[in-house]
Amino acid sequence: MRKIRYSKDVDALLIELSDGQIDHAEEAGQLIVHFSPEGDPVLLEILDAKEFILSSLSSLIKETEATLP
Repeated sequence: MRKIRYSKDVDALLIELSDGQIDHAEEAGQLIVHFSPEGDPVLLEILDAKEFILSSLSSLIKETEATLP
């Protein structure tokens, strides 16, 4: 079963992509992707989640406003 969880203690958003076993992870800035032994993504971890979400929403709103007549 796929789940989305937020950990307030460390301000991290965890998005379960599959039920697969985690073998290794790769980090790129605020994102950590956990992979199965076959190389399929299993878990997406977003660090500083509040900042990430607010920044993403802000960008979306700005883009929407820019396209309105």
